Amino acid sequence: MKLALSVRVAEAACKTRLHLPLEALIDVAVANGYDALCMRASCGGVQTPETELQRQANLIQDAGLKVSMVTADFDVPLNNQDGPNSLLDIRPSLDVAQTFGCSLIRICMKNESDVTHAASAVRIAHEQGIRLAHQCHTSSLFEQVNPMLEVVSQIDHPAFGIIYEPANLMLNGESYLADTLERLRPHLMNVYVQNHRLDPVGPESLPTYCRGDVRFHHMELWEDGGVDFAGVFAGLTQVNYDGFFTIHQAQGIETAGDLSRYASDCAQFFQRMTQL
Repeated sequence: MKLALSVRVAEAACKTRLHLPLEALIDVAVANGYDALCMRASCGGVQTPETELQRQANLIQDAGLKVSMVTADFDVPLNNQDGPNSLLDIRPSLDVAQTFGCSLIRICMKNESDVTHAASAVRIAHEQGIRLAHQCHTSSLFEQVNPMLEVVSQIDHPAFGIIYEPANLMLNGESYLADTLERLRPHLMNVYVQNHRLDPVGPESLPTYCRGDVRFHHMELWEDGGVDFAGVFAGLTQVNYDGFFTIHQAQGIETAGDLSRYASDCAQFFQRMTQL
């Protein structure tokens, strides 16, 4: 597996801007052995001038990093009702991905009516050598394993797949270990990780289609009591996953020192787990 750092770790709660410049993320990624950055519109997206996107792409390339995936507009990570709108015209998102030399774009589908638009967008993306993927995510068509595989079957295209995210599967009451990874294996295009602990009186809450509001605690990746990461890594090994493993935990980091410490801790966690 290859290790990627999502710019989300330094993203403001609004998900539309970063607390730190891209240069800081590049520096800590290189210093801690990351292979790639996962880019989001909070840093560079469809709203960003092409000259700035190209500048960012040059910085990343010059540092010897890849871009593992792009989330090209604000509404996809916000997972709001406008999240699927990029499917109506995927070309601006494709332009962002091409500038970053990236072949994977994250999309959003909220309702059954979005599937037809996604199928059209996938065909257009495929013509340019780019794939589209949907994250296992609350309040979307990809909350539960059976429904998400049904959507994949409906779209039925090799350029469309799934971003495996165990914490969201756990929030939705789904298995997220080897049994699920075996089912997702033919469609697995990326791995996102964050850590939650379920608690009916927890301080955090997310709405779901399948379970109503679900309460939980945010945790560090390496803390026990949340996602069973030993099981996650065992499952990824079992299905021979060799793509990007993306640190996607929302941290709201505002200083370069905190970013450096967090990126280092996550990289060490990754190395420990891959050696089990």
